[in-house]
Amino acid sequence: MRHFFSRHQPPVHVGRGLIAGIGGLVAIAAVGALTHFVGHPLLMAPFGASCVLIFSVASSPLSQPANVVGGHVIATLVGLILRTVFPNEWWAVAIAVGAAIALMAALRLTHPPAGANPLVVFSADPGFEFLLFPVLTGSLILVAIGALFHRFARVEYPLVRKPA
Repeated sequence: MRHFFSRHQPPVHVGRGLIAGIGGLVAIAAVGALTHFVGHPLLMAPFGASCVLIFSVASSPLSQPANVVGGHVIATLVGLILRTVFPNEWWAVAIAVGAAIALMAALRLTHPPAGANPLVVFSADPGFEFLLFPVLTGSLILVAIGALFHRFARVEYPLVRKPA
């Protein structure tokens, strides 16, 4: 039973943890401030979880720009399409989450925070413009801030694919 509660993550220097937290703070603050200036909502709850991956485990395949943006767009599109087909019921939300996970996996664009996007879609019942604002625009901003932030922190992001 102890293996359920064992920490498998390697130790992180406290400074690196603080830098990751500051990165998340800067990214969400920037997206929130831009919301005010552009007049479109750009924040949604799954972006907080995206920041955990982008700033805390930047070398993970799940944190890479294609996964962040692609995962959010795919999962939201699945949610929007299935919301037009199905009623707003628990089983429909479950189908949408499962379909989003399957499609992200099939396209090799898995981003775990995006698994929440169909839940957001079914809860808020937005129109298809939700795909542009906040999903696409917000995720692109997070990735751009992540790339800039990591450049200054001397962390490789995005990962550079090395030739075989």
